[in-house]
Amino acid sequence: MKFGTFYEHQLPRPWKEGDEQKLFQDALSQVELADKLGIDFAWEVEHHFLEEYSHSSAPEVFLAACSQRTQDIRLGHGITLMPPGYNHPARVAERISTLDLVSNGRVEWGTGESSSALELHGYHVAVDTKRDQWLECVEQCANMMAMDPYPGYHGKYFDMPCRNVIPKPVQRPHPPLWVACSNRETIKLAAKLGIGALTFAFIDPADARMWVDDYYRIFKEQCVPIGHTVNPNIAMITGFSLHADAEEAKRRGQDGFRFFGYGLGHHYIFGEHKPGRTDIWKNFEAARGAMPDEGAERGIGTPDQVRKTLRGFADAGVDQVAFIQQGGRNRHEHICDSLELFASEILPEFKAEEERREARKMEELAPYIEKAMARKEKMKELADDEIPTVLALGRQIVDSSNLSPEQRARMDRFRKAGSITAVD
Repeated sequence: MKFGTFYEHQLPRPWKEGDEQKLFQDALSQVELADKLGIDFAWEVEHHFLEEYSHSSAPEVFLAACSQRTQDIRLGHGITLMPPGYNHPARVAERISTLDLVSNGRVEWGTGESSSALELHGYHVAVDTKRDQWLECVEQCANMMAMDPYPGYHGKYFDMPCRNVIPKPVQRPHPPLWVACSNRETIKLAAKLGIGALTFAFIDPADARMWVDDYYRIFKEQCVPIGHTVNPNIAMITGFSLHADAEEAKRRGQDGFRFFGYGLGHHYIFGEHKPGRTDIWKNFEAARGAMPDEGAERGIGTPDQVRKTLRGFADAGVDQVAFIQQGGRNRHEHICDSLELFASEILPEFKAEEERREARKMEELAPYIEKAMARKEKMKELADDEIPTVLALGRQIVDSSNLSPEQRARMDRFRKAGSITAVD
């Protein structure tokens, strides 16, 4: 099983000058440490306007910074919001490809749609069509990265003429695709589309087996890839705080994980939010006493306790566990301590068996992947004589102008010389 770190960039109130800067600088240091320790992935969300819960509105910038401070760790968008109100598909393709280039091919392309009113309404994304928008835009964004040129598209939610979307990624035809999954039905959809399931349901290892079995059964039987390749993987998200003393692990990390859940509920389920004024941390403190105790089943405890939980996920067939280490007011030095303890006490035994596990899995899936790719209907490539010619704007303006014969003759001379800037 592989492991990752997961970032929302949480920043509970009250805020002091410099707090956001420290938050991001600490996170960069943590990712750099995770890379040195041999952790496989660093995941970063995209959210907008979700105060305290997530100050991560430009993940491509953060991940690009991570790329220059690390060597091996995979850089995951967990996730990119795909409805075009948030991000035009061509802009996503350009950013993903550029990040893949500057990171030397280390990008994981997670996708999603959000279920937060602050985000959806802020960008005028319709709730009743957001899933359909996601489907349309993910497929076309993958086409943009894979095709040269992209033939253009006239769809229900966005239109685009033929263009060659550049640059192209290192990982061809495009980086591995994922989707955020908060329930079992989205896991099934991920399997049908041949993409990884980045799961935020916070289920126990005992329940993970059913989700894994659903995913791989449907992948084998029904997969029609939405992209130009498949990424059969399931990642589970959990809390994270390690210490030799279980109670100290809780003191350091339990409230951070609780606040993660409370902030999620506030923005997605039960909250009333006045932008710039609502104090979510204060409300959380008032509700803390009614919250359940969180321990090793959520990645919080001693190495032996947490190892047992992780082994349960591995035995269930989970491919990756990603840790929510930066939550609430968890302290930077405690996060680093936990990462180092994990790397010394737990990670080596999983690393030792991962290469063999991955090889066995891909050997088993190979015939199913071949069948899935055969079922995909690819977008038609344009023949050279079908690719439209686009006149430069300056030429369009000149060609539509009422020029005298003398000016027209001068225009022709400049055009042949490669310049139209000296037209009187």
